[in-house]
Amino acid sequence: MWINFCYFFYSFSFIFKNEMSIRNSHFCCDPFFSFRCPACRNYKPHYEKVARLFNGPDAVHPGIILMTRVDCASKINTKLCDKFSVGHYPMLFWGPPSKFVGAGWEPKQEKSDMRVIDDARTADRLLNWINKQLGSSFGLDDQKFQNELLSSNVSDPGQIARAIYDVEEATSTAFDIILEHKMIKPGTRASLIKFLQLLAAHHPSRRCRKGTAEFLVSFDDLYPTDFWSTNKQEDDKSSVRNLKICGKDVPRGYWMFCRGSKNETRGFSCGLWVLLHSLSVRIDDGESQFTFNAICDFVHNFFICEECRQHFYKMCSSVSSPFNKARDFALWLWSSHNKVNERLMKEEASLGTADPKFPKTIWPPKQLCSSCYLSVDQRNNKIEWNQDEVFKFLADYYSKTLASLYKDKSIVGNDGSEGAVEDLIVATNAIVVPVGAALAIAVASCAFGALACYWRSQQKSRKPRRTWK
Repeated sequence: MWINFCYFFYSFSFIFKNEMSIRNSHFCCDPFFSFRCPACRNYKPHYEKVARLFNGPDAVHPGIILMTRVDCASKINTKLCDKFSVGHYPMLFWGPPSKFVGAGWEPKQEKSDMRVIDDARTADRLLNWINKQLGSSFGLDDQKFQNELLSSNVSDPGQIARAIYDVEEATSTAFDIILEHKMIKPGTRASLIKFLQLLAAHHPSRRCRKGTAEFLVSFDDLYPTDFWSTNKQEDDKSSVRNLKICGKDVPRGYWMFCRGSKNETRGFSCGLWVLLHSLSVRIDDGESQFTFNAICDFVHNFFICEECRQHFYKMCSSVSSPFNKARDFALWLWSSHNKVNERLMKEEASLGTADPKFPKTIWPPKQLCSSCYLSVDQRNNKIEWNQDEVFKFLADYYSKTLASLYKDKSIVGNDGSEGAVEDLIVATNAIVVPVGAALAIAVASCAFGALACYWRSQQKSRKPRRTWK
C-alpha cells in the first residue's frame, strides 16, 4: 500500500494555496524551523537528503512523499507557527493534509490526527521513522539501484493502480493541447463531441467523467455554430481556457506508473495509451464500433505528432468490417499497440533514442501473463497468443486493478478526504452528469444513448441564439 506524504521547499503558506499538491497527498510531514537557530542549519542537509528521494526531477521515488518546511522566523509565518504551538526548533509534524490546511495542533490534545515526529535528528533516523509508519524499506542509497527497480512496472501488475493519476494528467494535457493549438474547428467539432461522449460514459476517473459531461452540456455555449465566423474566438478565449476537463485538482508533473528513466520518455504518451486501453474494456458490445470510430477520429484530428497520427489512422483504415463485440475491439487496440511498439523498437534501436530502462517491448510480457502465450518462435520472433487469456488479462488489468488502489479504504484518513479519493473510483457502468441534472444515472447498456438524450434535452431547453442560422 502506498501512502503519500508532503515535502516542499517553499513557504508553507504557499502549499496551503496549492490545492493540487494537498489533494494528491494523504498525509504531510512538515518541519517547522528558524533560520536563526544554529542547530536548524545543521539539520537542513539531513532533511534535504530525505527530500531528494521523493521530490525534484531526479527523485528516486516520485509522487509518494511531498514535504513542506516553515521558517518561523519569517513574519509571514508567525500566525501559522502559533497555530501549531511551535515551542522549539525544529519541530516536525505528521498528519492528514486537511489538518494542516484547516486546523492546528495543541500539545495537550488527547485525540489528534496530528503527531510530532520525535526521532528525526539525522536523515537515517527520519527515514527510519517514515519507514515504520509505512511498513516500507526506503533507503538513502536507493539512487544506486533505482534504475534497476524502474522496470518493476513491467513485472508487478499492481503498479497499474497508480496509473489513474497519469490517466487524469494525460487527459487534461490532451485537452490543453487542443485548446492551445485551436484545433476545434467546424470540421473537427463532431469528432470531438463523439470522443467527449465516450469519456463522459467510460473514463476511469469519476472527476474526468463529470468534467467531460459538464463540457458537453456547455459545448454549444463555448463553441456555437457561428464561433468561427465572428469575433467570438477572442471574446470567449478566457472561458475556454478556464476549462478543467478533469477538475482543478488534477495532478501535473506527478507521473507515477508512466514515469520514464529520462525526462523525455514515457509520460504523456504512456498515460494516453492507458486511457485508450481502459476505455476499450469498459464498453459494452453495442458501443464497440462507436468507440472505434471515436478513438480513430480523435487521433486523426487532434494528435499533433504527425507521424503518430498517420500510422494510427493507417491501422484504423485497415479495418474492413465493423466491430460487434467489445472483446474484438479491445484485442484490436492491443494488437495495434504491439504493432506500434514493434515499429518503434526498430527506430529507437537505430537512433539510440530508447528509454534504457523502459525499452519498447511486445506486451504483455510473460511475467504479467504467462497464460497469454501459446508458443514463441524465437527464430522468427513470432508469438502465438491465447486471445481469450489476453482479453481476460486486459479486462482485469485496465479495469479492476487500475481502480484497486482507491477502493482500498485503508488509504483514506478520517479527515474528510474520503470524498476526494472516492472521486477517483471507477464506476464502469455509469455516467456522471453535472450536479442538479434531471437525468438519472444510466446503466452501461444505455450509457451513450442516455448521455446523448440528456445533452440534446439541455440544448433544446435553451433559448435559441439570435446568431444561429
